Amino acid sequence: MAANPNRGGTFYGGAAAYRSREGLSTRPAASSDEIQLRIDPMHADFDDEITGLRSQVKQLRNVAQEIGTEAKFQKDFLDQLQMTVMKAQAGVKNNIRKLNQSIIKSGANHIVHMVLFALFCFFIVYLWMKVSRR
Repeated sequence: MAANPNRGGTFYGGAAAYRSREGLSTRPAASSDEIQLRIDPMHADFDDEITGLRSQVKQLRNVAQEIGTEAKFQKDFLDQLQMTVMKAQAGVKNNIRKLNQSIIKSGANHIVHMVLFALFCFFIVYLWMKVSRR
């Protein structure tokens, strides 16, 4: 990869692309991991830059606080939802247990009742078909 000073390649450790003003420039340091900055006093209007950075930091802090508040709200909501689901599961389990107990107590009578109901329905359909053919 060729070193492109406008793209921050290997030119002075990649710092060339991060110049914020004309007054800042990089120069090679003794080791390749260090970058030295030279500030030109004629272009040293950094108060506006610092004020802008402070306002951005405040905005980011507010966003982080909002994210924290939303995360806490979502956590509380999920905890409440989990408790509701656990209560519903317990209720369903209890009702299934009661239904199984009532089926065991009534024995096989429910099957007889179902068969009699089906026969009754077929008989009604048979009579209706017989009457409608006349």
